[in-house]
Amino acid sequence: MAERSIYRTFALADQRTSALELPPHSTTPVGTPTPGGQLVDTRGRNLRDLRISVTDRCNFRCSYCMPKEVFNQDYPYLPHAALLSFEEITRLAQQFVQLGVQKIRLTGGEPLLRKNLEALIAQLAAMRTLQGEPLDLTLTTNGSLLARKAKALKAAGLGRVTVSLDGLSDAVFRRMNDVDFPVADVLAGLDAAHAAGLGPIKVNMVVKRGTNDHEILPMARHFRGSGMVLRFIEYMDVGTSNGWRLDDVMPSRDVIALIQRDMPLVPLEPSAPGETAQRWGYADANGAYDPAAGEVGVISSVTQAFCGDCNRARLSTEGQLYLCLFAARGYDLKALLRGSASDADIGNALAAIWSGRSDRYSELRATLASSGTPTPRVEMSYIGG
Repeated sequence: MAERSIYRTFALADQRTSALELPPHSTTPVGTPTPGGQLVDTRGRNLRDLRISVTDRCNFRCSYCMPKEVFNQDYPYLPHAALLSFEEITRLAQQFVQLGVQKIRLTGGEPLLRKNLEALIAQLAAMRTLQGEPLDLTLTTNGSLLARKAKALKAAGLGRVTVSLDGLSDAVFRRMNDVDFPVADVLAGLDAAHAAGLGPIKVNMVVKRGTNDHEILPMARHFRGSGMVLRFIEYMDVGTSNGWRLDDVMPSRDVIALIQRDMPLVPLEPSAPGETAQRWGYADANGAYDPAAGEVGVISSVTQAFCGDCNRARLSTEGQLYLCLFAARGYDLKALLRGSASDADIGNALAAIWSGRSDRYSELRATLASSGTPTPRVEMSYIGG
């Protein structure tokens, strides 16, 4: 076991420090805009959503993300000087917004571990999209610090939160977070976020067959009618440290079928372009959608790839830009920020990178797996989910 952990740790470190070659500087704007002015990649996907990781640290050790045998006390986390400053993040974000980004999600690790995060939120909240609208500014958290921070996050300008919660059973939850953290404290965080107006709140449950799949119905019953949107996520092969096996995946269709037998559901239309979740509304006695009961969603990246309209870019905490959750390497934007590049240089580089994007890992998963050749992937804790 020790030998395996050491191998994985160094494999991850190599992925963090190696980068793809940046496009050459140019004073001529590049990229192929759509008629609506949006920048598109080689498959016609526009750039709408930016996810920014603000830390590679987390206070949980969930087996599907940061297993304890890899992310232990000897794990080489990034030094503070290597992280992008809030001013650097804001400068990059502004260039992304100029290229059409409308939504920014702060992630980690656990983003609420980043000191004075409210200052960054305030800077981002002051931005406006190309249409003159406020950004859709949101944050994904494990909820452990949410009860004490919800009011300050809202006051700083955060719009809403997504909270990871893998079960209501305290025993199951403590086992999955692997640091003996009580589920009651996360539920208190959800209540605090709701009271602060950080909504609509989404609750994400990663379903791992044989581990927490028996928590699906209790979770659905608990959040039905709560005003919060519960989403079930297929256990994914993100990174290389979690020992992912296809046998551990519970397909979303099975999740929906299980809920349907207990609480009838009706399909709903996507809420936004590039929506990753398939939406299902709770039905009333007449079989129609009951808004008061709310909805659930399923994210099926393993069994039903949604690469075709993926509009997300991901910025790591040290400034590497990844074009896919399953990418192996990113583009080192910190080199531009801390070099002599102007804002125009950075914007042109971002446009060139996105215009050349062709990533579609989930569509190719089966082919890559059958080849027998290991596929390197960056860890989710490094670039966020």
